[in-house]
Amino acid sequence: MLEIYLFLESIARDYKEVVLETKIIKLPSGEPAKLRIELIDGSFADIWISNSGKYSFHWDRLEIDGTVYRFDNAPHKAWARISTFPHHFHNKTEKAVIESDMPSKPEMQMKRFMDFIRKNIVQKLL
Repeated sequence: MLEIYLFLESIARDYKEVVLETKIIKLPSGEPAKLRIELIDGSFADIWISNSGKYSFHWDRLEIDGTVYRFDNAPHKAWARISTFPHHFHNKTEKAVIESDMPSKPEMQMKRFMDFIRKNIVQKLL
């Protein structure tokens, strides 16, 4: 898993206009737990991917404006009505869940997520 996190980290670093710092957070065993991305607006993003294909691309702005954005595929029964279930998107709050347009490959997922972050940060700064 370290290789995929290093690859995703390299993609994040290409977004220099919004990324301050990246760090792979490790478990006590030394295995990677997630990728943390510190952003220019004081918010952060956490990326978690498993060998089984589960993922979470989480942008935390709770300390900035109380919002959270997350693409994930945790099969919560509450979101079974979503047409893209189990894939879904938390839009500003944990309970505001809509369909997800997240691609299936990690590289494309990362680019889609970082494009979303960049677009939103740039809009907020204008």
